[in-house]
Amino acid sequence: MFLGICLVLLTSFPFLRLLYWNKKLYNKESIEIVELKHEILVWRQTAQRINPASREETAVKCLLMQKVLNLDSLLRKMMKTFQSQISQEDKNWEQNIQELQKKHRITDKVLLVKCVCVLGVVIFMFFLNSFVPSIHLELGWIAILGALWLLVLADIQDFEIILHRVEWATLLFFAALFVLMEALAQLQLIDYIGEQTALLIKAVPEDQRLAIAIILVMWVSALASSLIDNIPFTATMIPVLINLSQDADVNLPIKPLIFALAMGACLGGNGTLIGASANVVCAGIAEQHGYGFSFIEFFRLGFPMMIMTCMIGMCYLLATHIGLGWNM
Repeated sequence: MFLGICLVLLTSFPFLRLLYWNKKLYNKESIEIVELKHEILVWRQTAQRINPASREETAVKCLLMQKVLNLDSLLRKMMKTFQSQISQEDKNWEQNIQELQKKHRITDKVLLVKCVCVLGVVIFMFFLNSFVPSIHLELGWIAILGALWLLVLADIQDFEIILHRVEWATLLFFAALFVLMEALAQLQLIDYIGEQTALLIKAVPEDQRLAIAIILVMWVSALASSLIDNIPFTATMIPVLINLSQDADVNLPIKPLIFALAMGACLGGNGTLIGASANVVCAGIAEQHGYGFSFIEFFRLGFPMMIMTCMIGMCYLLATHIGLGWNM
């Protein structure tokens, strides 16, 4: 499995570079206009967060809105003179990287060490919870306690600033997504997908059954995970695959089926913006900083990447479990 992941990783970077030969994936505007739009969005969001309760706060909000109007006027002037071409600065990628490193360097190394320590303890508790049930702590409580501990260690004076930086929209999205997944589970849609996959595998001749099973499990889990949360889907598919392996009429080894499910569910999350939690969190943080991207923009890049990586993973599983017989 580790060799397959390494193979997928090594082939992903050249394919990603190949995708970016497509000029449609580049910025359709010059870097100056993109940065100006980002600045306007940041100033506007700052002004909208102010709820004036005094004359001074009202004056500050008016100044911020006046700043937004001035930048809008400057943007219109720049748009009139803009010619649709990629800025020459985009080609100087080494200089751009150096500027990013200078601009976004680590400013508080002590806080970084505290964050790493707390994260390490939280991950250790996650593993400990799996092997020592007597802890009586759910994963959610471990994460919350870790966050509270980090807030104490960070010694933040203005706690309200931290609350403003919390991705509330992302949290609400996850809450709604979990409600949707529970509704799909109650409707037995995920169970239906697993049952139909098992029926298709049983209908295949015995000499081709393992190869077809790997392909079906891989692609069904990848496509399903790109549209729905992969955790309940994987939890539903595991009993189906175990029953298939224990069925004397089917006679399939469990190891390649589990590997196909794990790889498909993992790589399928790259297909769409809602396919993985990391995608949604990244989109929320980017939107908060003024660099948001749409579902279609992510899909245009993520779905071809998902198809390619799943193809590589499928070929690896077929080569090792069908060609070499690594089924034990």
